[in-house]
Amino acid sequence: MAMNEASIDLVAIGRLAKAMALISGADHPTTIALQRAADSQAESDIKKARLLFLQLKPGVRQAAFAMMED
Repeated sequence: MAMNEASIDLVAIGRLAKAMALISGADHPTTIALQRAADSQAESDIKKARLLFLQLKPGVRQAAFAMMED
């Protein structure tokens, strides 16, 4: 079964949510938004999560991406 681009993005969003929970805590607004986007798969939730993630400090974003690579 081939994965389409949307399903790959949702997997990545879920992995980012898990990484952010470890970095910033499960109650951080970005973590909550990422998890909600992964669960609901709603475009509006995905946009909100992306916006919040991009507002994080570059070091936090890099740490989250590094955790996804492991």
